[in-house]
Amino acid sequence: MKGLAIKDVAERTGLAPGTIRMWEQRYGVPVPGRAESGYRVYTADDVELLRRAVSLRERGWSVPAALERARTLVDATDRPSIYGAIASADVPVKPQVLRKRTLIAISHAIEDETIARAAGPVVFGAFQHERNYRHEEHRYRRMAERADAAVVFADFPAPRLDAAPAEIPIPPDAALGNEWAVIVDAPGYAACVLAWERPRTPAEERDLPELDRRFESLWTMDPAIVRRAALVGCALTRDEAPELAGRIERLLADRPLAVEAPAPGLTALTNRLVGYLEG
Repeated sequence: MKGLAIKDVAERTGLAPGTIRMWEQRYGVPVPGRAESGYRVYTADDVELLRRAVSLRERGWSVPAALERARTLVDATDRPSIYGAIASADVPVKPQVLRKRTLIAISHAIEDETIARAAGPVVFGAFQHERNYRHEEHRYRRMAERADAAVVFADFPAPRLDAAPAEIPIPPDAALGNEWAVIVDAPGYAACVLAWERPRTPAEERDLPELDRRFESLWTMDPAIVRRAALVGCALTRDEAPELAGRIERLLADRPLAVEAPAPGLTALTNRLVGYLEG
């Protein structure tokens, strides 16, 4: 069985081997495998989990709280699809089939509300093609002006990390290349819309108007679900921009979930949404 020995994990995390063994025994984290010789063996995911826990400990978190939070972060970012990570989780969001025109309306409503009221948001956007993003770029530049971090995904020819928002290419075979996403995680305000385009018949390819293309979609203002989507966005950023992904993860680790009860943002967002649909 291939894997890392405990001394390798210790070197990569700065933790003493005895501390790693104590955390395993006392808190059940991490969960190592066993080589044929009986020695513990660890994975790169175990190293990442422990690194995150160490970072949280340095910010004052208790050991059990840091390990639980680190485990949540790892579990939330293990899928290459933002929509898949949310739709497959045990979350109270029911997917709907929506036309492209309706998705545009919901996306614009979330973006407008972000520009109007969100302070220091973390923003992710996913576009199937660069041309789609360029059409909406002025909106994302406005959001990036007030954002703590902003990232967009599309079939860009190359990453642009100095842009605002940062531009991250989608590999040709990536699941994200078939998805639509707007994610905003801000203090006091959280919203996202996620969708993937359903396959079209040859007749639909030929005759279906652009704005009537159908997407399986979900949208929510549940702050825990939005946070999970943002963490998946971080994971998808990591290959091209590991420092940026790490910075955003640290931002989110230190940021409480946006909770408003009752949520005035929901009323404002719904009003904007209705205005777009009726316009």
